[in-house]
Amino acid sequence: MKRLILLVVVLTLTLAIVGCASSTDHLAAIKDAGKLVVGTSADYPPFEYVDEVGNTTGFDVELMNEIGKRMGVTVEWTDMPFDSLIAAVQEGKIDMTIACMNYDEERDKTVDFSDAYYTSEDALVVLEGFTGDLTDPMNMANYTVGAQSGTTQDGWITDNLVTPGLLPEDKFMRYERVDQVALDLQAGRIDVMMSDYVPAQAIVDQFGGMKVVYHGVLSTGPLNIVIPDGDKNLQAELNRIIKELQAEGFIDDLAVKYFSE
Repeated sequence: MKRLILLVVVLTLTLAIVGCASSTDHLAAIKDAGKLVVGTSADYPPFEYVDEVGNTTGFDVELMNEIGKRMGVTVEWTDMPFDSLIAAVQEGKIDMTIACMNYDEERDKTVDFSDAYYTSEDALVVLEGFTGDLTDPMNMANYTVGAQSGTTQDGWITDNLVTPGLLPEDKFMRYERVDQVALDLQAGRIDVMMSDYVPAQAIVDQFGGMKVVYHGVLSTGPLNIVIPDGDKNLQAELNRIIKELQAEGFIDDLAVKYFSE
């Protein structure tokens, strides 16, 4: 029995040490490789998108490139569907993700977050000819609604409208990419699109014939970089650099560049 207890103690200590080491080694491995693999969903202008010559760019992209520079590494971008990003971090396919993503309790069960680098709002978008009333977002229950799958907007609609039975499941359309939501709105297959406010306004400007009828904080709020669960050294490094960039006004300048009308 004593031997069994001793074995359990040794195994527990070994696992704890390995767990701590893996967190420390990840940051060291990134710096040794000189490369930071970052996932995003490049369909969300002006936060992340592909420009006319095929480069991934945007507010989040420029911010992360600067963070990489200050870490002494080059950022390698991986574009994937938004709802695949968390799993990609968990599975080690990418080192982290930045994609206009908010902290929420469900995500926090499997990954960790940096400090906030920006605060976002939600928006409801409709066609120009829309005559309904969406001053109260709960009125979306009266329409066919679309959102990008895996977003906090998806979660808000599900939790507040679908699950309580206010919005039938077949009246809520989930899409892999936000531009697909906009195309279905344009075609009249949905009545309302819910997304973050800044990308929503960019879509209105790009597509034409649409308008924002509501914006405010419902599902959104502070935006964070997502990293592997328990990766404390990487988290501390990101938080140090984010604080530095905020103090220097770098993030404010980026916001003016990408979000000023």
